[in-house]
Amino acid sequence: MTEHATSPSRSAPLGAGHAVLAFDVGGTDMKAALIDADGRIVALERRATPHDGDQTAEAVVSAVAELSSRFRAEHPEVRPLAIGLLVPGHVDDEAGIGVFSENLRWHDFPFRARVEETVGLPVTFSHDVRGAGEAEHRIGAAAPYRDVVVMAIGTGIAGAIFVDGRLHTGGGMAGEMGHSRVADGPECACGGRGCLEAIASAAAIARRYTALSGVAVPGAKEVLEFAAAGDAVAQSVWDSALDALALDLSHTVALLAPEAIVIGGGLAQAGPALFEPLAARLDAILTFQRRPVLLPASIGENAGVIGAALRARDLLDAAWPAEQQPAEQQAEEQTA
Repeated sequence: MTEHATSPSRSAPLGAGHAVLAFDVGGTDMKAALIDADGRIVALERRATPHDGDQTAEAVVSAVAELSSRFRAEHPEVRPLAIGLLVPGHVDDEAGIGVFSENLRWHDFPFRARVEETVGLPVTFSHDVRGAGEAEHRIGAAAPYRDVVVMAIGTGIAGAIFVDGRLHTGGGMAGEMGHSRVADGPECACGGRGCLEAIASAAAIARRYTALSGVAVPGAKEVLEFAAAGDAVAQSVWDSALDALALDLSHTVALLAPEAIVIGGGLAQAGPALFEPLAARLDAILTFQRRPVLLPASIGENAGVIGAALRARDLLDAAWPAEQQPAEQQAEEQTA
């Protein structure tokens, strides 16, 4: 398994609080972080998400356990008291279960219980995009808005929906805009046809260009570069992705009337090449509806682990209010 560490942040975006471990598992890669009581990310690592067929969920649990053990061994001065874990797919936050992931092939897997059993720390569990969306809503680009959608476009497409300042989960099903139908095809991994994710995700853009041109590309970035250089096939693939995204967002606007839509994930790195034509297409579809501001996510690639860490701190705050038991005292009791 290929893995590499990234430079930990020396800033303190989370502020003072409990030391925690945070894990953001995606369809392609996973990130792990150790956050100290000052809110600094003292250890951060990114590695490929382990794919092992029907045993992928157990492989993820093993990776979480291995990274947790190593981070604590390498930083004995930091004593984490809880874990925040985010995974993709249909997630039941309350039950701690990964209900279904078509890309990672798990069904009804008890992630929270398995990680608590394996690592020995309390775990808070949620969807990867909801976790990143919570970070954006609390300390990022979505913070000024009470009615806002945070959308991630990467290997898949999903969103976190905030209504009147509160996260709406819909029993774990809200925000799955990647599986709304916007066209007649192609087939989607979920079993549907014409899903947004099968047309406009970063992976789909690369896949569709390869199929149409016969030229294999590693990602959507190369397709956009080819389009800018005059490649007609690349331009067609890119335009159809923008059309699908605009249509899907018009449905979101009609239903929720968000003040803003914050877009993150790999495709957001396209910058104006994404936001400007997408805004124009959305504006052309809408009539009387509120026109949301389209904004790039501001936290960056670590939004998931930061969101996971915030959730882990919330879990501890609910159990041990900070004014009753300081983080330092809790750490001492944990190791006593």
